[in-house]
Amino acid sequence: MTTPFRQVRADYDDETITVYQAYNHAIASAAVAEQKLNASPAFLTTRMTWIKPSWAWMLYRAGYSYKDPGQERILALKMKHDTFINLLERAVLTTHDKVGTMATMKGESSPALSDGTSDNTSRRVHRTVAGAEKSSDVKVQWDPERTIRLQKLEYRSIQIGIPRAVSSDWVENMIVKIEDVTDKARRLKQVLDDKPDITDEELIQLGLVPMEKPFELPERLQISLRMVGDHTK
Repeated sequence: MTTPFRQVRADYDDETITVYQAYNHAIASAAVAEQKLNASPAFLTTRMTWIKPSWAWMLYRAGYSYKDPGQERILALKMKHDTFINLLERAVLTTHDKVGTMATMKGESSPALSDGTSDNTSRRVHRTVAGAEKSSDVKVQWDPERTIRLQKLEYRSIQIGIPRAVSSDWVENMIVKIEDVTDKARRLKQVLDDKPDITDEELIQLGLVPMEKPFELPERLQISLRMVGDHTK
């Protein structure tokens, strides 16, 4: 079965869905201990933070937790289903996705970074159009999905940007559990290095890769996030 070009895939149960983000040691340790993301004074709500439901994309962004010394701890954040959907109800596509959709449909490459930009041109476009967007808007960007070995795939993975106007509410009311999964990421990297031929199924059995499944969104959201209709590949 062909994977849709834009689809939310996640590790979830009947009540919660898991998203990921990487932080430094001080923020992560306090967050896990207190089960509050803002338990450390080092955590700031004055900037946009990007969460991802894709384990593979988180590993790519963080380099299995080795890429950035300021983001060396990966946290799994659990949210209620309705909270996750309500967050997306407040979302608009990033400028990159609005500008890049036609290029994508024409088969052109337009890879983006996790902060919602892909190059200097996109940054200039973002600054030009940003005034038309509200500071309280949650942002959605569709980036190329990755394999567990960080290889680029043809279909997209959702990244969700939480602005500072929403950040306090997200931290205080939208996260129901915080788990440190840094060791899992590092064990996975070690296994891949030691056994390059290991299959994804074996990695799932080892508990190093979650069973991510399509997470169904209401039709109105699928339309607004360009998951269906003429805006898909």
